[in-house]
Amino acid sequence: MLEQMIAYFDTIPSSHRALILAGGITFFWIIEGVIPMVKNEYGKWKHAKLNLVFTLTTVIINFIFATIIVQASDWTVLNHFGLLQIYALPTWLFFLLGMLLLDLVGAYFIHWIEHKVKVLWKFHMVHHADTHVDTTTANRHHPGESVFRAIFTLIGVFICGAPMWLVMVYQSLSALLSQFNHANIALPAAVDKFISYVIVSPNMHKIHHHDVRPQTDSNYGNIFSIWDHIFGTFQVMELSEIRYGLDVLDGEQDKNMLYQLGLPFNKDIKTDY
Repeated sequence: MLEQMIAYFDTIPSSHRALILAGGITFFWIIEGVIPMVKNEYGKWKHAKLNLVFTLTTVIINFIFATIIVQASDWTVLNHFGLLQIYALPTWLFFLLGMLLLDLVGAYFIHWIEHKVKVLWKFHMVHHADTHVDTTTANRHHPGESVFRAIFTLIGVFICGAPMWLVMVYQSLSALLSQFNHANIALPAAVDKFISYVIVSPNMHKIHHHDVRPQTDSNYGNIFSIWDHIFGTFQVMELSEIRYGLDVLDGEQDKNMLYQLGLPFNKDIKTDY
C-alpha cells in the first residue's frame, strides 16, 4: 500500500494535484452546510470570492516555485544530503519522520515567524483579516506570504533531504488538512479534542483566528498538533467567545481586494509586532 502511494505521488500529474485542492474545498464546503459550527447568514458565495482569488495566486506562486523545489529534491537525494539521507530507514519510518519534519519547517516554523517578525506579520494579517472563517479561508494568503511559505518549503526539502514523492504527499495532505481545520464544521467536542492530540482539529485552529492575543499567537500547526504541544503554543478557550478577525483592522474591509493587497504597506495600521 505504501509503495503504491509512493509510486503514484512520485509522478502525480498537475491536474491531479489541482483536483485534490478543488475536491477538498468542495467536500468541506458541503459538510459546512450539513454540520456548521457557526450558523449565520454571511453569504458564503460572496465571502468565498476573494478567498478563491487568493487561492489562485497561491497556486500560481507554488507552480513558479515547483521547478526549483523539484530540482532541490532531486539534488538532495542524489547527493545524500539532509537528515533523512543519513541512515537507511524503513519506508514507513522515513515517511513518518519526513512528514513531521516538513510540517515543522514548512508550516509550523514559518507560521510562528510570521507572528514574530513585523514585516512578515503585515502580510500574514490578510489571512487573519477574514471575519467569517470557513474552508475557503485555508488558502487566503497575500501573494507575498505565499512566497515566504514556498521558500520555507524549499528550506524544509534541503533540511530533510526529501524525495519528490514525499514533498507531493506532504503538500497534498497539507492542503486538505488546512481546508479541514479551517472548515466551519461542528464535530462532537470529544471527537475534536481526541483529534487535536495528533492533528490540528477545527476547534483548535479556530482559536488561532480569535481577534486578540494570546489566542492569536497560539495553535500554529497545520497538519500535526504535536508541535504546539511540544513548544508550548497550544491554547484552549470557549468556542462561544471566539471573534474572528483582528482587533487592529477594520472588519468591514475583509472582502475588499485592494485594501487586502495593500494591507502590508498600510502605515495607518498599528501593530505591536
